[in-house]
Amino acid sequence: MTAGRERVHLVVLGFLAYVALLALGVYTLALHPPRIQPAPPPPPPPRGGLYAADGTPLALTLEGKRLHPLGRSASQLLGFGERASGRGLEGLERDLNASLSEGRSYTLTLEPFVQALAERALWRGLEESRADYGSAVVMDAEGRLLAVANGPPFDPDAPRKSPEEDISWRNHAFLVPLEPGSTAKTLTAAMLLEEGAATLATRVEAPMRRELEGWTIRDIVPHPPVLTLEEVLRYSSNVGISLLAERLPKETFFAYMEALGLTRTDLLPGIRVAAPLFQPPEKWSRVAYANHTFGQGFLITPLHLTAAYGALVDGVYRTPVLLKGTEGRSWRVFSPATAQALREALARVAVPTAHLPGYRLGGKTGTAQVVVNGRYSQEVFTAWFAGFVPADRPRFTVVVAVHHPKTRIHGSQVAAPIFREIAAGLLAWAGLPPYAEGR
Repeated sequence: MTAGRERVHLVVLGFLAYVALLALGVYTLALHPPRIQPAPPPPPPPRGGLYAADGTPLALTLEGKRLHPLGRSASQLLGFGERASGRGLEGLERDLNASLSEGRSYTLTLEPFVQALAERALWRGLEESRADYGSAVVMDAEGRLLAVANGPPFDPDAPRKSPEEDISWRNHAFLVPLEPGSTAKTLTAAMLLEEGAATLATRVEAPMRRELEGWTIRDIVPHPPVLTLEEVLRYSSNVGISLLAERLPKETFFAYMEALGLTRTDLLPGIRVAAPLFQPPEKWSRVAYANHTFGQGFLITPLHLTAAYGALVDGVYRTPVLLKGTEGRSWRVFSPATAQALREALARVAVPTAHLPGYRLGGKTGTAQVVVNGRYSQEVFTAWFAGFVPADRPRFTVVVAVHHPKTRIHGSQVAAPIFREIAAGLLAWAGLPPYAEGR
């Protein structure tokens, strides 16, 4: 019995010791709760990629590094980001940064071949003319942007220089508004035809200079004293187009500017495009209105001009499209007859430097003086060419802008040859054979 009681006693003592230790543990936990390490946050998804229309990768992230498989091609449009974080600083990398950071990818309407041929022609032209910068935009008949070329070339993977010293990173086609110069005469002529205020055969007395409100409007190319509207386009007569445009109220002219997207600030929703600079028509003097008719007194980007010229394909204005899966808006501005008449006229009057044997190319040059220190410069110009490939059945609208060329300055000398080279590549890419002789 004694041994039994001792065993019971030991069991009780053991149990009490266990309870005491348990209580001490609870007390200790209460005084010093364990530090529970929170689970690490999930890693952010890889930054989304940018792809061309055919699936070619343009910008993508691998092992934490942003890669650009096509190098300098479309680099100003694509933009760049911070080296460490990847946050977009310029171009589409900046405009689409929020979605790209969440892993979303985008396919653009760009065609790599068209982009490359536009860049090759533009970069060569810039080098030959020693221009500060330039751009070339190619849009198809449905409003899709097939090429957005800028120069001089920019390497997105090279060490970046100061933005003030090196502007090669800039998407000039979207971000730099310029006066369109004489390319605007085509649009003014289309307004006159559409309103029934003139035909291509309408004649106007057009001296080489015109005095208006104390200002002198001058023509550069010598021409006969009386011109038809088509000849006004051929000789690029500032005097002739401004006199004919007086048949239209300035409010009507401005309404067409609005319909042609030349005042729009939302040309590509979600993507930065510089706002046009203009005054409302109630502030225009007679000479200011005259200047507008031949492309002075307002500023637009090359993208704005491309979309406006696109309305002469069939009379319908289409807002440009850059991202696949998005739809632009469209509305009729001109009748099909007006659009066809202007394109045929442009094919007849196009400068020889824009000709291509076996094909009908049409377009209009521009040589726009640039305002420097508040006055139009006699040394700084923007050379333009805007036209259609081919002119009779347009598949593409092409606009070329070359800012501050120094060897030669005129659109016919600087921009038209770039247009012709781009047109030759587009015709080959589209598989369009030359016309038979006699057509």
